[in-house]
Formats: sequence, structure tokens, C-alpha cells
Amino acid sequence: MTIENISVNKSFGGWNKQYTHHSEALNCKMRFAIYLPPQASNGQKVPVLYWLSGLTCTDENFMHKAGAQALAAELGIAIVAPDTSPRGEGVADDAGYDLGQGAGFYVNATQAPWNRHYQMYDYVVDELPKLIESMFPVSDKRSIAGHSMGGHGALVIAMRNAEAYQSVSAFSPISNPVNCPWGKKAFTAYLGRDTNAWQDYDASLLMRKASVFVPALVDQGEGDNFLGEQLKPEVLQAAAKVSGYPLTLNLHEGYDHSYFFISSFIEQHLRFHAAHLRD
Repeated sequence: MTIENISVNKSFGGWNKQYTHHSEALNCKMRFAIYLPPQASNGQKVPVLYWLSGLTCTDENFMHKAGAQALAAELGIAIVAPDTSPRGEGVADDAGYDLGQGAGFYVNATQAPWNRHYQMYDYVVDELPKLIESMFPVSDKRSIAGHSMGGHGALVIAMRNAEAYQSVSAFSPISNPVNCPWGKKAFTAYLGRDTNAWQDYDASLLMRKASVFVPALVDQGEGDNFLGEQLKPEVLQAAAKVSGYPLTLNLHEGYDHSYFFISSFIEQHLRFHAAHLRD
């Protein structure tokens, strides 16, 4: 596979880089960012944390705003952040911010015109890790995390592929998309009107019936203006109680949906993943 390096910045002794490549899964050119800690330059294969961003974001939001590189360098963890959807001329789009380019929802679309490109689930689960593990000095130990739409994606992907991930975490995830406006709009477009097809992409439904567990950490701001209508962490917590899922869910007074919130608690998430990636 051919990849093109489009930016390089040294950071805390490691390297923050961006690449583009042609994705077979998505049938278009894709971009991702990777932070390689200094240990990766010393002949050591390091574990990887995959970060999935939220609506309207790209691969750059987390790398520029979360302030994760210093601790990732200390812990010896690579971070990979893909874009949030396929993009480009000929890729289906929508006028709304919550559908189309920038809003892939980490599903495999089955409905036209979306099914030609919008196979983000396969891209994140299969194609991207294979590329990363073949092109960079990383091990096959993986964890996954995300924010909002990306928190939904991280939880769903970890629970559906428990053998592939050591841990999962999320900030402000869309926890019950089959029952919120964002999820209903996206799932109707990408997956069709048969709501049975939606259930494999709902973190709360998956957690309720789970029998194989990936340790999970979720942080949610109580000042988040999307909390009641869109995010529904209480549904996720209730599901964990039914199955005995190892979920830690923390609520934080006053914090909103922004990267100010993420940067305030990213250290706890990185240390959580580091502990499991060492196991």
C-alpha cells in the first residue's frame, strides 16, 4: 500500500505526522494523523490508541487540541486519528452537519448513494490497523477511544471486536443512537428504515447483551448541551448493570461538549489505556 506523508512536526521527542492514502474500503483518498512517541524511534514496537473524532471533525482536532502528546511520549503509546468520513469529489454529501462528509458515524452504509463510500466501520476495524501495523513501528496491541460520534464508534467497535482491543474509552458518547435525533437521521440514511439493522451500531444495546468484555471508561460533562436529547449516558449505565459490563462512567459538573473538557481529562484516559496495553 502506498501512503504519502503530508506533514511532520516533532513533539515531546516523538513525531506528529499526517498521511494520505487510497482506501479500498471507502473507495476514495483518506487522511490520518499519527503520533509516534520517542520509543518508536529507538527500535521498539509500541502499542496503539485509535482515536475517533466527532461530527464535523477531521484527523486534526484531537492532535491539535487534546494535549495528549506529552503523556503519550512518557507512556510509549502511539496515537492514530483517522478522518471522520470519506471525502472528495463524487462522495455523497448532505447540507446538514450531521450527515455525509464529516459525519460517517463509523457504520457500513447499505443504502444508496451512501453505500458506495461510507464503509467507515470496515475502514477503522480492518483496513487502517493493517496499514498502521505494516508501515510503522507498532505492535498489534490496540485500544480505542473517541468523542461524541467517535465515542459511539469506539464503544461499538470495541464491543463487536472484543478480541482486538485491550480497552475502550469515550468522552460524551452518543450512547443510544437508535433513540436520539442524530442517530435516527444518520441510521435511516445509511442503513435504511428497518430499525433491526440499526441495533448492531448501538452501544447501549450491545452492552446490555454483552458476554465478552473490554474494560470501558466514559466521561461526561453535566454542562453538555447535548446531554439529555442526544447522548443518554444513563441508558449506557443501565445496560452495563444488566450484563455486568466493566464500565466506569464519570459525570463532571459544569463541563461541556468541547475539547476544553477532553483536554481536562485526557490524562486519565491515556493512563487507563496504558495500564491495559501493558497487560
